[in-house]
Amino acid sequence: MQVNFLKHNNAMRKSMFFLFIILLLFSITTSIISCRMNKMIVTETDAILSKTQYTNLKVITDEDIQQLPSPVRKWLKTTGIIGNPEIKSVYVKQQAQMKMKPNQKKWHKAEAIQYVTTENPAFIWSVKMNMSPLIRIKGRDKYVDGKGEMLIKMNGLINVVNEKGEKLDEGTLQRYLGELVWYPSAALSPYIRWEAIDESSAKATMSYKGTTGSGVFFFNEQGDFVKFSAMRFQGNEPDAKRYEWIVSVNDYAIFDKIKVPAQMEATWKLKEGDWTWLKLNITELKYNVTRQK
Repeated sequence: MQVNFLKHNNAMRKSMFFLFIILLLFSITTSIISCRMNKMIVTETDAILSKTQYTNLKVITDEDIQQLPSPVRKWLKTTGIIGNPEIKSVYVKQQAQMKMKPNQKKWHKAEAIQYVTTENPAFIWSVKMNMSPLIRIKGRDKYVDGKGEMLIKMNGLINVVNEKGEKLDEGTLQRYLGELVWYPSAALSPYIRWEAIDESSAKATMSYKGTTGSGVFFFNEQGDFVKFSAMRFQGNEPDAKRYEWIVSVNDYAIFDKIKVPAQMEATWKLKEGDWTWLKLNITELKYNVTRQK
């Protein structure tokens, strides 16, 4: 009986050793591939930042905003952008909670970094999220030269999402449009057209490199931005349909003298019900950055 026990014990040790080796190799492989993805994101970010020049930055004045609808003018004054330099690039650090599916109960914590340029509208958003001790998600959304691209990998190995196409181009453009509340001088960009709706809302339409998208901005009595609504494609499939996509504000903060929404939620209004998939908190924001942190 003792001999059988020793054999069994040795077999268990061998199994544990092989399992350790497999996990070690898996960890090394995923680390190498993750480094490659990180390097790709750095290269892409440097590429969009390198196109931005910061000489002779224009200071935004009251005269610059006179042609905008009344609620948009009031909002821009509330942000504090009047009297400050135009914003040509942005660095945003975010803490987030995310749900990957409409029926998902559990929120997953995530961290994200985003770089934005406004003269040549573009952004790179990278996110990392641990769904379990063994499942790690790394994602990158990109909008460059009028084209959108979404890449999500599991453990650096498996493509969960790898999408391009016209529907994604339009949806990514609408995301850029809705997020200009973080870089308010972009509201004056020549590729954005504003239309008054009433004293508390205005429609913005952005046209850039062959793609057009629009959304409605809502403001409160004090002039603060409170909500953005757009009809976006929910997915990139050939039969994907547009649904209302809402970004709402829970709180504000001041970064580099500019008041912006700092706590926000994003919700899809689907046929089967609302899907609030993102809760976002901005922890750091810097303007006119010349290189990556």
